[in-house]
Amino acid sequence: MMGGLMHDRLFALYVKFQTLASSEEGQDLVEYGLLCSLIALAVISSINPVAARLTTMFSNISSSIA
Repeated sequence: MMGGLMHDRLFALYVKFQTLASSEEGQDLVEYGLLCSLIALAVISSINPVAARLTTMFSNISSSIA
């Protein structure tokens, strides 16, 4: 009984993925995913220079206070 239910759910999921793959809406979803990945990569790659500048700035503030 459980095996049949699991098979039906997997088949329904497979059909849904096939429908998304053949429709243009699924292509839009992939494009949005790629765009989000590109933005995340840009943010991650820019963190190190920003962190270095912040460290320098806080060090200057700390030394001027002390």
